[in-house]
Amino acid sequence: MFDFERGLATAKGLFLPAFAAALLSGCVVGPDYQKPLLAMPASWGGQKAAKPAKPAQLSKWWQRLRDPELNALVEEAVAGNLDVASAKAKIREARASYRQSVGTLLPTADGSASATRNRSTATSSGTATGTTYDQYQAGFDSSWELDLFGANRRGVEAASYGLDASEEELRSTLLTLVGDVTSNYVQARGYQARIALARRSAASQRQTAQLTRTMALAGSATAADVAKAEGQASGTEAGVPSLEASYAEAVHRLSVLTGRPPAALTERLKRVKPIPAPRLPIPTGIPADILLTRPDVRMAERQYAQSTAKIGQAEAARYPSVSLTGDISTTSLKLGDLGKNSTIGWSFGPTLSVPLFNGGQLQAAVDVARAQRDQYFVAYKAAVLTALEDVENATVSLSQERIRNGKLASSAKSYGDAARLERTLYKAGETSLLDVLDAERSAYSADDSALQSRISIATDYIALNKALGGGWDGAIDTARPEIIDVGTGPRLASKAQ
Repeated sequence: MFDFERGLATAKGLFLPAFAAALLSGCVVGPDYQKPLLAMPASWGGQKAAKPAKPAQLSKWWQRLRDPELNALVEEAVAGNLDVASAKAKIREARASYRQSVGTLLPTADGSASATRNRSTATSSGTATGTTYDQYQAGFDSSWELDLFGANRRGVEAASYGLDASEEELRSTLLTLVGDVTSNYVQARGYQARIALARRSAASQRQTAQLTRTMALAGSATAADVAKAEGQASGTEAGVPSLEASYAEAVHRLSVLTGRPPAALTERLKRVKPIPAPRLPIPTGIPADILLTRPDVRMAERQYAQSTAKIGQAEAARYPSVSLTGDISTTSLKLGDLGKNSTIGWSFGPTLSVPLFNGGQLQAAVDVARAQRDQYFVAYKAAVLTALEDVENATVSLSQERIRNGKLASSAKSYGDAARLERTLYKAGETSLLDVLDAERSAYSADDSALQSRISIATDYIALNKALGGGWDGAIDTARPEIIDVGTGPRLASKAQ
């Protein structure tokens, strides 16, 4: 007869320790992460202290270059770039890893079933008799590792920070991509303008050479003068192929950045357009803003947080662990008797594991995790300093290039006026060919320098927006995989290709 009181006592002996262990599973070991507080400058080096800083305008900053073709290329690059596709796959990987970590907090259960045919033989007085019978068995096993000291929860925490870091990596990739597309587009338009200038200058120099040839026939110039004039025109024309090659490289890079073959944009961009000119000046905010806007800084901070959580994982391995296991099974000689006219057995109880001696390996693992945390903290501080440096450098470069551009524009105008005057005087026979050639050479060099300065202003504008953390802020679909598998269910194996 079943003793109820003894059964109740047995149940208490099994369930009360398990319940107490479940309560203890709210405990964690290791350091809790706290976002570091870093001392930041109150303002950028070029800002006046008395003037309050306006927040940086980072949303779609490339549109302030006022070029519809550039805007379209940026959107196409975001959709088709392979580095972006790789970063999106890393986010999907991080999400799956996070789900794996969450699964460690939950019980596991497995079912089993078997069917066997058995034969037993007995020998008596030299005569063997055998019995054949079937046996059916079904079972259910479950286990649950109680997270007494938070090892699994620290794992979930680390995986969550890792997911955040992967999302920031995507933002960093997009920031770099938008900057590269814009920079190469500006370079391509710059090379187009320089090629056009070289051809115009060479044509003007050819006119001077033709004039010199006419004057030589009239006896007012020498064959040497004709050779000098033609040589300068040929020298200017010789620079065009190098500029054409550089232009082609910029177009090829743009094509690859948008996920296309290198020559895909050649026809589309062959029509000459002006060098994009940004609206200046732009607000830069305050240095503390980069902690929130720069994706590389945010990624470094999330990696530091992840390394902190991993210390708790390593620390928890030094403490005891408890698992609850249970199983139930039924065995019968007929399939229809399972669970009814059958043998039923079950077991339930906790399993305690205590690390006693491991040669210092577990403590060493904790020390390794702490050292790695220090490395990520230093990397975070370095990322902040690099971001500050990038903004300061880009700000100075942009402001100084604007000053330089003003001087170059004035220089180009003066040299252009001088070249036109020298040609007029040369036609009238009032100056030498050497003065004309020198004026034309100086005018071409000044115009080319002014064009390069305009390119540099746009490039510095791009660098400043990148340094401030300006990137793509639109929606990105990270859930869709690059490869969509079909027919992955059970099937006959096919021969490998």
